[in-house]
Order: sequence, then structure tokens, then C-alpha cells
Amino acid sequence: MPKPRMIVIGASAGGIEALQHLLFGLPRDLGAAILIVVHTAAQDGYLAEVLERSAHMSTVRAEHGMRIDPSRIYVAPPDHHLTVVDSRVSLTRGPKVNRHRPAIDPLFESAARSFRRQLIGVILTGYLDDGTAGLVAVKSNGGIAVVQDPKDAAIPNMPQSALKHVSVDYCLPLSEISLLLIELVNGKRIRPNKWK
Repeated sequence: MPKPRMIVIGASAGGIEALQHLLFGLPRDLGAAILIVVHTAAQDGYLAEVLERSAHMSTVRAEHGMRIDPSRIYVAPPDHHLTVVDSRVSLTRGPKVNRHRPAIDPLFESAARSFRRQLIGVILTGYLDDGTAGLVAVKSNGGIAVVQDPKDAAIPNMPQSALKHVSVDYCLPLSEISLLLIELVNGKRIRPNKWK
């Protein structure tokens, strides 16, 4: 199986703290790009700066047309959907999806079309079910689906929805997801599946 070149992460309520913990555990030279959507208020434009304080990787607010480079983190800006087109960032102000803009599903679905078996999709804490359809697309295109254990999530709804509708590859507590991502990207021996 080809090594993953991209990781897409979706989170909502409780997600900023979860992402800070997850990103802190990843090395500067991970070797895969990370694209992040968190449901935020339209006026909250400082998420990339907040996450950069915890991350060892370069962290930027995504801009339309940016080339997606490995070992860099791209954060969706407020009030724009973040998608992937031909290894570049695409930002749109299309209709809200699952009552949000940015929404998780557009990112996951576009990345699944572009990166297929070289993609990892991660769903973290949050309300409702944004990310479930996107994770279905990740799996349908041969990617790897990772979900935070609902018992470990500040808000379990998004992980629960993903587990109900997607045959996920890994369901882990937040404290173990960073190490799993390192193992998957670097092609090391993969730990036993904690979900199945």
C-alpha cells in the first residue's frame, strides 16, 4: 500500500484543545501534509496561530491556490470551505454544509478524490455528524479512516456518527492518535486495531 501523503482532520466543539494535543505529538519532519477544518465563528481568524503554538510543523492559514507541501499544516480560514484540487488549496464561499462553513465533508471528499489510497482521514470531538460523509469518501477511495474514541471525546457525537456509518480502521483515544499517524506515514509496523 502506498504511504500516506496527506492527513485531513475534522473537529468541532472541543476540537481546538484536541488538535493542540494531537499536533504537539507530531514531528517537524512527518512527511505528510495536514489539512484541518474546525467549525469556528466567521470572525475567528486566529486558529492557525493558536495551533502553531502547539505544533512542531509549520502551520499556516490556508490561502486559495497554495501548493500543498509535506510536513506543513494548513488550517481552513473562517467562512470558507477548504478543499483540495490537484495538490493545491482551493477556498470557496459556497453554501454551508451541515450548517457550517468551513465544513469537514467538502475537505474530506475532495482530498479523497485527489489522494485516494495516500490519504488518512481523522474525525475528532464535536456535535452532530459533519465528517461522516467525508470519511465514507475516504474509505471508498482506499484511504484510512481514524476516529477518536467517543468515550475519550469532549463531545462524542461526531465520532459516534462516523463509527455508526463507516467501517473505520482505527478508533483510539486522542493520546494515541499522533503515534498512529507517525506509524502510518512512516510505514512502520501498525499496532493492533483497538476498535474491532
